[in-house]
Amino acid sequence: MQKKPAPPTEVAAVSKVAKAAQSTPATHLSLPSDSGGEGRVRAVIDAVLPAVDAGRFAIKCVAGDTVKITAHCFTDGHDVVRAMLRWSADAGDGARDWHEVPMKALVNDVWEASFAPPSIGRFVYTVAAWVDPFESWHHEMTRRIEPEDIRIASQVGAMDIIAAAARAQVADRDTLLRWAKALQTAALDADHNANALKALALDETLGELAGRYPDRRFETHYVAELPLFADRKRARFSSWYELFPRSASPEPGRHGTFKDVEARLPAIAEVGFDVLYFPPIHPIGRTQRKGKNNALVAGKDDVGSPWAIGAAEGGHKSILAELGTPDEFRQLVQKAAGLGMDIALDIAFQCAPDHPYVQSHPAWFRWRPDGTVQYAENPPKKYQDIYPFNFESDDWRAMWAELKSVFDHWIGEGVKIFRVDNPHTKAFPFWEWAIGEVKKEHPEVLFLAEAFTRPKVMHRLAKLGFSQSYTYFTWRNSKQELTEYFTELSTGPGSDYFRPNVWPNTPDILHEQLQGGEASLYMMRLVLAATLSANYGIYGPAYELRDHLPRNSGSEEYLDSEKYQLRTWNHDDAQSLAPFIARVNRIRHDNPALQADRSLRFLPVENDQLIAYAKESEDGSNVIVTVVNLDRYNVQSGWIGLDAASIGVEPGESFQMHDLLSNQRFIWQGEFHFVQLDPHAVPAHIFVVRRRSRTERDFDYFL
Repeated sequence: MQKKPAPPTEVAAVSKVAKAAQSTPATHLSLPSDSGGEGRVRAVIDAVLPAVDAGRFAIKCVAGDTVKITAHCFTDGHDVVRAMLRWSADAGDGARDWHEVPMKALVNDVWEASFAPPSIGRFVYTVAAWVDPFESWHHEMTRRIEPEDIRIASQVGAMDIIAAAARAQVADRDTLLRWAKALQTAALDADHNANALKALALDETLGELAGRYPDRRFETHYVAELPLFADRKRARFSSWYELFPRSASPEPGRHGTFKDVEARLPAIAEVGFDVLYFPPIHPIGRTQRKGKNNALVAGKDDVGSPWAIGAAEGGHKSILAELGTPDEFRQLVQKAAGLGMDIALDIAFQCAPDHPYVQSHPAWFRWRPDGTVQYAENPPKKYQDIYPFNFESDDWRAMWAELKSVFDHWIGEGVKIFRVDNPHTKAFPFWEWAIGEVKKEHPEVLFLAEAFTRPKVMHRLAKLGFSQSYTYFTWRNSKQELTEYFTELSTGPGSDYFRPNVWPNTPDILHEQLQGGEASLYMMRLVLAATLSANYGIYGPAYELRDHLPRNSGSEEYLDSEKYQLRTWNHDDAQSLAPFIARVNRIRHDNPALQADRSLRFLPVENDQLIAYAKESEDGSNVIVTVVNLDRYNVQSGWIGLDAASIGVEPGESFQMHDLLSNQRFIWQGEFHFVQLDPHAVPAHIFVVRRRSRTERDFDYFL
C-alpha cells in the first residue's frame, strides 16, 4: 500500500518551512559540556555511584574484588538507551586504556555493572550512554501487531542492520547483511506471512550479533572520571597485635630487644595475627622525660615515653640503641614476613625537646614570647616532653619533604604498614600529599589513622588516603550502640572509603568495662571485635593476660603502663586467653564471610542481652552467624530470627549450625531458633551454616 500524497495545503506548509530552514543563517549554539558540542546527543547520565564527594576522592577496594557501579541513565521519549561502564588503570599521566562492561537496566532508570581491578594501584571509572537505534527498533517491533506495520518496520530495521554490518568485524558482516536482505525481501513480498516476518526480525541470536556493533555517534559521557584505589588484601582483612619491643625480654629488669621479639614471632603467628605493630622505636628524649605512671619527674633509670621522639643520637629515622641495630631490625622484618606477618611502625610526627630537628630547623616549631618552644597541650593535660610541628611554618615545604622522607626511609627498611599517631592534629593537605606521593611509588603501603576524634574529621582522613581507621568500638557496649554503629560503618555512605579497624583496648585506653578483669568480658569483647569488623587488633600481652588495673579511679590509663616503663610478661600463664584468641583468629582466616564488612546484617533477638548478626562471602557460599552474650555474669537465652531463604536454604528444609568455638552442631529449621549462652563457659557462638544436614543415609553402611 502506497502512502497517500499530502493535501496541497500541507505540501505548501512543508515547502515553506523547508525554504525558511535553507534561508536561515547558521547561528552559534552554546551546548551543555557533556554533549560534546553535538545537539543530537539525547541520552542523559544523571549520576554514577559510588562517588566520594562527586569524585573529589577515591573509593577503595581490594585488587581482585568485584566493584559494583550504578548509573542513572535515561532519555526523552520511548527510545531505548544503552549504557556502558568504562574503567582504566590510572598511572597519573592522563593516558587511558579503557575497558568496557555493558550495564544492565534495573528499575527506575538505574543501571548496574561490575568490574574487578586486576592489580593494586589507582584506577578511574565512568559511564557512557546513548540512544540505540537498533534496540529502539527491536523494542518497538515486539509490540507491533498489524501486518502492514510489521512490513514497514522490517524495512526500517533492515537499514539499521545494514548500518551495524558496516561497523562489524569481517566474520560477522556477511551474516548481518544476509539477515538484512532476508528482512527486506520478506517485507516486500505481500504473500509472506507477517508473523513469520516478525519472528525473523526478532531472531534472538541475530539480534544479539547486531547489538555488538551499536551506533555510538551520539553517545554521552558522564561529566567526571571517578577515582578508585585498589589495595592489597591486608587493607580489608587484618588481625593486629601491638607490643612494646622494650618489654619483650623474658628477664625482669632487662630492656627488650629486636632479638627478643624475633624469639616471640612463632608464638604470635601461632595465635593467628598477621600484623605486628610497634610503638615508636626511635631514640627517646631526655629533656622533660616522663617517669613511671606519667610522673613529671623521671628517675635516673626511667626509660621515658617512646612517643617523646628524638635525642642527640638521632630522630625519626634512627633506632633506639637498646633495641638493636638496623641490621637486626631488617632481619626481624624478614623473619616476620616468612611467617606471613607485616611489621607495622608507629609514625608520630612530634619531637622531644632534644630532637635534632629542634636545633637544625627551629622554624618548624612554635616559639613562645619567653623564647621557649610551645609543647603539646590538650588542657588540662600537658605534654612537656613533646613538641608539635608548626604546619603554618614559612618553611613548610622543606618540612613536608622531610616528614615524607621518614616514610621513605622505613619503606626502604622493609616496612609496608604505618600506624599514624594523632593524624588529626596535623594539616590535612599534608596527609593528602604525603600519602598520595608514597602510594604512587609504593601502592602496597597501608596507613592506619589513630584519630579518636569527631566523626567528620575521621572521615576526612579516610578520604585523604588512610587505608584503615580506628573507631569508637571501645565505647560502644550496649546492643543498641553496637547495632547502630556497625550498621553505619558497614552500609553508610562512608563504607566506600572508611575501613574500620576495631580495638577493645590500646595502651591509652583501658575501658572501665575491662577494669574488672573478668575472662568472660575479655572473650566477649574479643569476639565482637573479630567478627563485627574484618580489621581488628589488640594491645598485648596486656589483653590476653587481662592486665586490668587502672592508674586511678575513673581513669582509662593502665597502672604501671608500658608507655613509661619496662614490663615483664608471663606468656605461660595458665589463665592466658591466647588459646581462645587463636581459635577466633583461625575461624576468621578459614571463613571468607568474616574477611569483609559489607554483608553485615543484624538479626532480631528478643533478649537485649543477646546480639546476633550474620555475614556472608561475596559468592554466598560461606555464611557465618555470630551470637554474643553481652552479660558478663549471667546465662542469657532467647529466640533468634533467621529466615532460611536469606542464607540459601529452601523453606521448610532443616540445616546444620556448626559452632566453630565449641565444635557443637545444632539442627535448625524454620524462622526462629533458640540459643542459650553461659558467659562462664563461652560467651558466644560463631556458627557456620551447613546447608545440608547429614542423615542416616550418609553413613557408610546404610543400604
